[in-house]
Amino acid sequence: MIEFIAHNLAPIMFASLVVFLLLGYPVAFSLAANGLLFFFIGVELAPLSPDINLFYPLLGALPDRFFGGVMANDTLLAIPFFTFMGLILERSGMAEDLLETIGQLFGSLPGGLAYAVIIVGALLAATTGVVAASVIAMGLISLPIMLRYGYDRKLASGVIVASGTLAQIVPPSLVLIVLADQLGRSVGDMYSGALVPALILSGLYLLYIFAMTVFSARSAPALPPEARTLGRGVTSLLVALAAAFAIAWAVSVYLEGRVPQGHAIWGAAIGVVAIYAVATLNKALKLNLLSNLAQQVIIVLIPPLALIFLVLGTIFLGVATPTEGGAMGAVGALVLALGKRRLNLSLLVQAMESTAKLSSFVLFILIGARVFSLTFYGINGHIWVEELLTTIPGGETGFLIAVNVLVFFLAFFLDFFELAFIIVPLLAPAAESLGIDLIWFGVLLGINMQTSFMHPPFGFALFYLRSVAAKVPYLDRITGKRMEPVTTGQIYWGAVPFLGIQILMVALTILFPQMVMRYKDEAPASAPASVDIELPSFGGAGGIGLPPLTFPGSDGGQPASQPNAGASAPDLGQLSPELGGNADAQTGSDRSPNDAAAPAFGLPPLQLDGPGSLEPGSPSAPSTDAERGSNSGQSPTSAPAVDLSQPPSFN
Repeated sequence: MIEFIAHNLAPIMFASLVVFLLLGYPVAFSLAANGLLFFFIGVELAPLSPDINLFYPLLGALPDRFFGGVMANDTLLAIPFFTFMGLILERSGMAEDLLETIGQLFGSLPGGLAYAVIIVGALLAATTGVVAASVIAMGLISLPIMLRYGYDRKLASGVIVASGTLAQIVPPSLVLIVLADQLGRSVGDMYSGALVPALILSGLYLLYIFAMTVFSARSAPALPPEARTLGRGVTSLLVALAAAFAIAWAVSVYLEGRVPQGHAIWGAAIGVVAIYAVATLNKALKLNLLSNLAQQVIIVLIPPLALIFLVLGTIFLGVATPTEGGAMGAVGALVLALGKRRLNLSLLVQAMESTAKLSSFVLFILIGARVFSLTFYGINGHIWVEELLTTIPGGETGFLIAVNVLVFFLAFFLDFFELAFIIVPLLAPAAESLGIDLIWFGVLLGINMQTSFMHPPFGFALFYLRSVAAKVPYLDRITGKRMEPVTTGQIYWGAVPFLGIQILMVALTILFPQMVMRYKDEAPASAPASVDIELPSFGGAGGIGLPPLTFPGSDGGQPASQPNAGASAPDLGQLSPELGGNADAQTGSDRSPNDAAAPAFGLPPLQLDGPGSLEPGSPSAPSTDAERGSNSGQSPTSAPAVDLSQPPSFN
């Protein structure tokens, strides 16, 4: 029995971790305690199994894994920066302004409020990166409005939950930062690879809303005319957008060839700034150049879009690292909150407290994972997992199906951080051994882990919405009507269709990998993926890429002509005895050693095949021990003595 445990310690350790987690113990402490427990067990069982490579001094590696591997990781600094940025924006009222404005823009369309929620969810995801903040903000703001105007409760709940979870996959997602760190890949590449799948997923959500309005118009009605307080003015907005596009195109054409890269992005930035300045002046001076709707849409949408460009644009251009982009985003969020006159000490304290809690949560899980991995790798657990996954029938396709099914079901019980720190490090070696691109694999896992937020009954986004949705009947503050509460079952059933859309997105990512692989085509010019160095060849196929050596005394100090000389260097046997060469084997037997003005470096003979010998078979190489001894003046087995107390002579 003891031998069976020793030979199967890796699967037993992994199964015990799952049991600890199912019992409800905190993840960080479950990882650390499980790792230490099985470390001591492994040390005692090491003599019984060759697969166990654990010994007590190995615990001394833990401090270095903590301080050198976790604390010194600059990439993880992006997590508190992006968290702080998102919390400042969410508490500064940006989500409320966006929902109201975009709701007015699409209000005349059936399902207009649902469209607005998804679009705002994508914008919040690109500026906050925090699922809880997005779901809670939109649950508080948009759910009462959607219920007020007759939206189906299941549809309204599902839209809010699904749009909030876009923060999981839309850059600058915290999940993508953690996945890049665990996979050992660039965060910028992960962001670039996830951008198109995130946009397609948002489009699929919008397509589902459109289908619902076609087949069940009563589930998502349009806003009544009295609710459209900004009036009409879509034509004015389209004209303003056309003018901004024209300015951007003209500036881009002008800058092409005048800037090293990014002329199109600079053109777009100048076009956006121009139209924003016009809208601001129109509002301040009441010039009536734009309609109220167009003016409000431009003023409300441009700041968060500018912040997105500040963060993601600089990362994609290679100007800033993700950590630097997060720092700029945090400063930009403070500026936006200050511009709205909502920045105060209470807001800062709340944001910093929440940031510290989330950052500590991630850090403790990562430390626990380091303790667990030290033991798990010491019992060759990674080899067991890799062999288990790579032997799945179907090769790469079978591996991908099995992994996605595993992650999908584990997401019922584990948070995305727990999946990223526990499961991903075990899957990555197997994926790499099968030739799978790890950026593509990470984005695929990110989309799959996004379902962990919407899994009934354990989805965290469902809990977030449940915490802010009405639990008892209430009176609407606008209409005064009695509104029925939203039940937990309605929230769960509303999430099911969007859960199916996410599974469809996983399949599309597998079928069309170029959606992610395009990141390779967008690498910034300042950071090439690889550098090829080619040395010029001198002296034919045998050359080593060096020019011919010049020795004084040969052809009047000019390079000696040696056709087919291989390395284009003189025969080592032609050098003076001080270099360890054979003076009798010089080219031109009439030359004495004194005629050769080769420098004396004071070095021992070059030994390539035994003591005191040159390359075997060469004309100048001694063939016997006697010859070696006679040439060097030493015993056959000893090198000539060198006086190391004096500097070498170059005379």
